Amino acid sequence: MIHDMGGKYHHGDLRAELVRGSLDLIAEQGLEGFSVAQVAKRANVSAAAPYRHFPDRSSLLAAVAAAAACRLRDLVDKVIAEEPDPVTRMASAQGAYTRFFIDTRLGFPVLFADGLANPEYTEMHDQRRALFDTFLTLSLAVTDGHAEALELLEQLNAQSHGYGALYLDGVSPRMGYSADQVVTKSTRAARIVIEAYRTAGQR
Repeated sequence: MIHDMGGKYHHGDLRAELVRGSLDLIAEQGLEGFSVAQVAKRANVSAAAPYRHFPDRSSLLAAVAAAAACRLRDLVDKVIAEEPDPVTRMASAQGAYTRFFIDTRLGFPVLFADGLANPEYTEMHDQRRALFDTFLTLSLAVTDGHAEALELLEQLNAQSHGYGALYLDGVSPRMGYSADQVVTKSTRAARIVIEAYRTAGQR
């Protein structure tokens, strides 16, 4: 048992609680607001308690990135599950990223944050690779080769992330667009780019 800051006891899986608290903190304040001390405060444990499970900030952030990659992949799988058209599948997956980023702030800045290159973060690397493979498979289904699929995926990722960033930075709301409208715009824009790539490939 671990004493919390109020003199009570913290029961259960503290490691999982720290990850959950980190996800909530980032959703509210973004990556710039993330710190081990703030996560410990949310869990009602001492500032030293998290270090029994995570040796430093980067190791906790790696666990958060692993959870984020898993959640995003589950969302994409759900969105595309019953859609047979490959263009619609890919466009919907990009819209799902925009939705996920807007709702959680757990986008590429978290998945590829500084300090996460350590090969010991095996869970994070596995989850991130599985997420990338999901998107690459969708891209391969609408292009003619691996190089083109990677190029398309890079462009679509930049675009879908940009739509989310414009919303989170307050630009889209000031222009009168709701989160749902931004997601719709992101999905539609992805379809336009995909169809342009397919047209170019047929020439």
